[in-house]
Amino acid sequence: MISTAIRVARVGSAAELAAAALMMLGYPALMLAALVPNVYAFAAAAAVTYLADHYLHRKGSYLVNRLSKVRAGLSIRFLIRQLLLILLLARMDLADNLIYYGAIACFIAFYGLQAPHGALVTLIRNRRRMPVATRNVDLKSRIRIPDAPPPGLLNRSAEKMLHIDLAAVVGILVSCAVDNSVAGFVGIGITLLLGSLYVLALVPYVRGSKIPPNAEKVLAAVDEWLREYRPETVLYFSGSKDSTYQLNMWLETMEELDSKPLILLRERVILQSLAPTTVPVICVPGGVHLMNMDLNTVRVALYAANVGKNIHLLRVPTMKHVFIGHGDSDKLASVNPFSKVYDEVWTAGRAGRDRYAIADVGVRDEDIVEVGRPQLAPIETRQGAVGDRMPTVLYAPTWEGWDGDPGNTSLVLAGENIVKKLIKADPPVRVLYKPHPFTGTVSAAAGAAHRRITALVEKAAVQRTADSRFTADAAEQERATADLARIEARIAELSGTGGEKGDEAEATRDGVVDVEKHAEVARLRAEWNDAYWRSFGSFEHRVVTGAEPRLYDCFNVSDAMVSDISSVVSDFIASGKPYAVTDSAELGVEEFKRQNTAVRAAVILSNKAAELGELLAAVRDPAADKLAADRKELKQYLLGPDEPTSIEQFNTAVADLALKAGTRNLGQESHNAAGVPGADELSDQLSPAQPVPAAGEADGAPR
Repeated sequence: MISTAIRVARVGSAAELAAAALMMLGYPALMLAALVPNVYAFAAAAAVTYLADHYLHRKGSYLVNRLSKVRAGLSIRFLIRQLLLILLLARMDLADNLIYYGAIACFIAFYGLQAPHGALVTLIRNRRRMPVATRNVDLKSRIRIPDAPPPGLLNRSAEKMLHIDLAAVVGILVSCAVDNSVAGFVGIGITLLLGSLYVLALVPYVRGSKIPPNAEKVLAAVDEWLREYRPETVLYFSGSKDSTYQLNMWLETMEELDSKPLILLRERVILQSLAPTTVPVICVPGGVHLMNMDLNTVRVALYAANVGKNIHLLRVPTMKHVFIGHGDSDKLASVNPFSKVYDEVWTAGRAGRDRYAIADVGVRDEDIVEVGRPQLAPIETRQGAVGDRMPTVLYAPTWEGWDGDPGNTSLVLAGENIVKKLIKADPPVRVLYKPHPFTGTVSAAAGAAHRRITALVEKAAVQRTADSRFTADAAEQERATADLARIEARIAELSGTGGEKGDEAEATRDGVVDVEKHAEVARLRAEWNDAYWRSFGSFEHRVVTGAEPRLYDCFNVSDAMVSDISSVVSDFIASGKPYAVTDSAELGVEEFKRQNTAVRAAVILSNKAAELGELLAAVRDPAADKLAADRKELKQYLLGPDEPTSIEQFNTAVADLALKAGTRNLGQESHNAAGVPGADELSDQLSPAQPVPAAGEADGAPR
């Protein structure tokens, strides 16, 4: 019942649900207490509404955000409480008392302060919003960016301003209780004084010396930095906050490029959730600003996703454009017809090339280059038989997708069967359950299945810990737990500066990564991962969510995996370990393998998961592993050869394409010198003199 209510209310916990219920019930209670009238009941109900409202805001509750959509937003809730207080005074026959008129005058004046307060906060935020935001770009020596206002002034400013009425409300209630107006007028004075001081405290931050330079100066400084840095290879990305993982997976590859890298982003929310990197990053929300940016030294542009805003960079002819994607799988997204707009499409292995040939979406075979998957370098290959050690099986289902296809995920139809059979396996195995972060965002059934599976794994973990057959080294676990606390504290200390600042202008000014700290954090994260796995028994089932430990870390401690059709399967194949894939759509083994290259060396599971025994036998006994040779062959087909390494292949592909871009540009210069119109001149003749507006700007719509 409670879990259903939590899901319907879209709150995060039972405590959040309780706070929401108390807040909703508090206002009828306030009205009842005012009508009775009863000062003490009114005070109690008011305290409940204040505390519940504050708690829900601190939690960032979805429910509180929705209230504003039904005209019950923060300001309205405070106004209702104040009006009910006036009603209480009237019902207590205080309408002729000075405190009654003082309360009315106070709340009118207090709301009069809301307008300049809101205007100042909005003005400060708008003036501190940069036309471009950066990381690892030295703008500090080129332009003056002042410090941000103290966080206490702007963070949750509306909530803070409104809560200043607390002094007046308390004072008036005390006056009602003791039949003396002094406390009420003291409270009123405090509220109006604090409200006025809050407004006055914001005023200095709208003056010239407290705001960043205008857009023209900032863009000029960025162009000056670009001319000095001379970037050669750009990773371009646009998308929602939830798609940031598609970009983050390429950060280490960009750091290992032989050419000078640059990351270009289009949305501020992506920059805010970007993983730490040493690569220079420029976020350019405005299409016109991007089109006017000096990128003449860039020769290769890499695209990790097919999105509409790609056109703003694709129009530049002096660089070659490449689709690199964000994973290797047999899903339709891997052969998107949009891919034919790029000069080249880079795939991991031969399988990617063949997918485009079969799909026949207009991507020419000569424009496809096989570069491997540089991200897979951390994945460790299988090291012999498990012996007496308890094997670990990872269940890593993908999410339900947008189209409702039952073949997208095994969670709904097969997930519980898979987990139950693994938990009950004899000889026993350890189960790791790591769901896709999008699980349940579209399908309620998938979300419910995820919660049931989580409960199954957690219950089995508790039972196994209490089972005398399974023992752990308590002292070692204690040391590992202490190591985790120490490492996390050090990582927090190292990571709590620079680009982590909430103010965009300050983060741009100070967001140049300390390379030594960055390297230390990377080392500490490796230590954290080791300590994490030591902090609980090697027999203990585990639900693994969140960013850490990463999926590849789970690969490395697992002896086999069960998953669905996604890039997770292709990546796991790099380990050489046995794996199973669920045919949730019930296509049949032969048709399932025909349609999905990555499952050709997999144990194919039905929704009842009756075939799991074959996977577990392969894990325990190499002689029973009938698919070992097939996995080796499939690995090379999907991911390319082990030598040269993938990063070497990637760097070679970048260099080759940069050479093609340079050759093309020299040819255009020769044409121009001879007086023959080249592509650039023809483009200028056929295009308007002004920069092409970004999407939505031509019709006057806001960006």
